[in-house]
Amino acid sequence: MSTIDLNADLGESFGAWTMGDDPALLAIVSSANVACGFHAGDPARMLETVRVAAARGVAIGAHVSYPDLRGFGRRDLELPVADLIADVVYQIGALKGIAAAAGTRVRYVKPHGALYNRIVHDDEHASAVVDAIVAVDPALAIVGLADSEVASIADAEGLRFVPEAFADRAYRSDGSLVPRNQAGAVLHDAEEIAQRMLRLAAEGVVTAIDGTDIAVSAETICVHGDTRGAVDIARALRRRLESAGLTIASFSAR
Repeated sequence: MSTIDLNADLGESFGAWTMGDDPALLAIVSSANVACGFHAGDPARMLETVRVAAARGVAIGAHVSYPDLRGFGRRDLELPVADLIADVVYQIGALKGIAAAAGTRVRYVKPHGALYNRIVHDDEHASAVVDAIVAVDPALAIVGLADSEVASIADAEGLRFVPEAFADRAYRSDGSLVPRNQAGAVLHDAEEIAQRMLRLAAEGVVTAIDGTDIAVSAETICVHGDTRGAVDIARALRRRLESAGLTIASFSAR
């Protein structure tokens, strides 16, 4: 691997509530997953984030979610398939309008939180997300975990699937993420994280929470904007990867 993408979940402030340091992260990452108002974000913050991303040459993706502002999109919801399709269509459409106003465009879709985790194994909700993307713009890519239901369904529908790894999250031995309500699920040591992701880029391997090494396929690495120390993590990660000779660039440019 000679090129890798760094992405961050951004635009998650809402009204008077501020989440993360978007300007600082947008100076580091190559792709921005912009909240579309269902788990976080509002139109003004969406537009502000997209304008800064566009000015910095950062690719823009729609960070779509279950409708769960109170739970920050991290609560699993049982929705009828038709409702989920409409919700995803709505969120992509909203960000497309914002992007057009900022003189740029949306390149990909990345589900958030509970929806992201659900479509790893739930073929019904995975199909709904893929169907929504195809209905809006089949040229959009979708970001998710490798070897998941959504990866298989996207491939079958001719939608580009981009496998992702998480810099600041612990993995279980089956390749899934350790649930956030368990100890050790979120990582904070910037240098340790950077070394961990360098090994991922070089060997395709991550050490799981039980100490076993697991294969993880990834074209993009995520740093959550709401993780404590996110800017330091992203900065250390980019520095370590570039020092090893890797180029940081959005997968959407390839």
